[in-house]
Amino acid sequence: MFIAMNRFRIALGQEDAFVEIWRNRDSHLNGVPGFKNFNLLRGPTEEDHTVFVSHSVWESRADFEAWTHSEAFRKAHANAGGTSKAIYMGPPRFEGFDVVL
Repeated sequence: MFIAMNRFRIALGQEDAFVEIWRNRDSHLNGVPGFKNFNLLRGPTEEDHTVFVSHSVWESRADFEAWTHSEAFRKAHANAGGTSKAIYMGPPRFEGFDVVL
């Protein structure tokens, strides 16, 4: 199993707008081989931002990597650059984990 996470730093006061972006987007994940589930996690609030993490579980790293090269991935991320830059405190940070236990 493989867990893929993107860590976002969201400007204070923009948390609800960020959640709405995720709530209303089509992830194009349904039916993607190896995809198991997705969660959007809200973390701690710091002086100038709140941490959010997109958390997806995959059968394998190979399944996740295949998705990142797919048409479904391109569709899911087509409007990512059009979102208000005032929401983000820099680009997301990707973290990938192979489940060992």
